[in-house]
Formats: sequence, structure tokens, C-alpha cells
Amino acid sequence: MTDLLDDVLAAHGGVRRWHELSSVSASIVTGGQLFGQKGQPQDPAPRRMTVALHRQWASVQPFGAPDQRTSFSPHRIAIEKLDGRVVAERPHPESSFASHGADTAWDPLHRAFFNGYALWTYLTTPFLLVMAGFSVVEADPLEEDGETWRCLRATFPPDVVSHSSVQDFYFGADFLLRRHDYQGELVGGGSAAQYVHDYREADGIRLPTKRRAYLRDENGRPDLDALMVSIDFAEVRFE
Repeated sequence: MTDLLDDVLAAHGGVRRWHELSSVSASIVTGGQLFGQKGQPQDPAPRRMTVALHRQWASVQPFGAPDQRTSFSPHRIAIEKLDGRVVAERPHPESSFASHGADTAWDPLHRAFFNGYALWTYLTTPFLLVMAGFSVVEADPLEEDGETWRCLRATFPPDVVSHSSVQDFYFGADFLLRRHDYQGELVGGGSAAQYVHDYREADGIRLPTKRRAYLRDENGRPDLDALMVSIDFAEVRFE
């Protein structure tokens, strides 16, 4: 690990505490332009998101109906009744995004798969960076808001689905995450800068409770008129 990563992990609660836990759940409210653009507009109702901490699995409920939830893993996405009966499923879901452009419409399984890998990434950051297969180096810092934010550039292993294979995580002087940059490879391209705010502590882990993702231009500057995704977290609980 880099010295910066050591400090980042400690600031967010520490690896020892993280390994004592197995999952996290949170109430989420999501919005932004992306979902309407994809033909899957998001209402403002809260939902309950649960993700595993040490393997890539996630579920949100309700989804599509009050008695339904999703079940996400890299190799399968499903919409299920709460008793486990399968409503719809898709094996190898990543391949279903092939040739998608920015305006390609999604079906509910596309939406469920995106929700699964995106929220898993956000709720396990920064501890996912020490999972097997990740490669992390310190990259050039970013000057923003009169501060210098140091950067960890992570190369994701091929068996972990996320926005892009290489992602940048920027940290303030307190070693807490400030910004997360990536390419929206499965959503049809486009570079995103996601800002995080309002840190809270839950069961010994510190995490941001607001995320706002904007499109970036070719110089890396966010377009603040292009809010693609917003996420608010509440009632966070680790198990």
C-alpha cells in the first residue's frame, strides 16, 4: 500500500474495523439527468440499499413494485419478489451494454445492474482499494477550492464491475474523500467528476452521505449544469 492509502484507510475508520463488518445498508434517494436520459426516470421515494463489503453483491428494495428487490453480482442481475421468486433475470449482464451510446434506452435490468455496481463501489470506498486484484498508485494532485487534493489512481481487477477500469480518488488534508473521477463506460461514455459531502460516522466507519456526479470536459472541469446523478444516504447501518 502507499503511505497515502494507509492514511486514507485510517481516516475512514481503519482496516481492522472494516474487516469486523460484513455488510452495510442505507436509505437512499437518487436523482439526476442520467435516468431520464436512459428512459428510466427516478422518483424521489427512499429505498433501502444493502451491499456486501468483501464480495461484489448488492440489493435494493423496493424495485419496480413494493414487494420486489434486486439481486446484483458481476455475472447475474435479477429482479425478485421478497420471497425469492424470480421476476426477471439476465446472466452475464455486462455484455448487454455493448454498443450503448449516451442516449441508448435501458430496460429495468440495465437500471438494476447499474444501480448494483455503482452503489457497491460508493459504499465500499475507500476500503475496496485493498481488495485482491486492485492496483493503486499515487497520481498527480488536484488544486480545487483553494486546497490541494492528493490522488489515488486505482486500476480495478477484471472480475470487479464498475464505471471504468481506471478511476481517480481525491482526498483532502484530512485524508477524507473529496472527489471521485471515472469514465461512464457502460452508460455510453462520458467522463464524470463526483463530489462527496456531509461525512457521518456509522458503526466506526466514516462515509459521505451526499454524492453529486457531473459531466467533465476535456480539461477535467465539471459542468455544474450537467448533474447526471445525485445520491443522498441516511440511516446507514453496518452489520
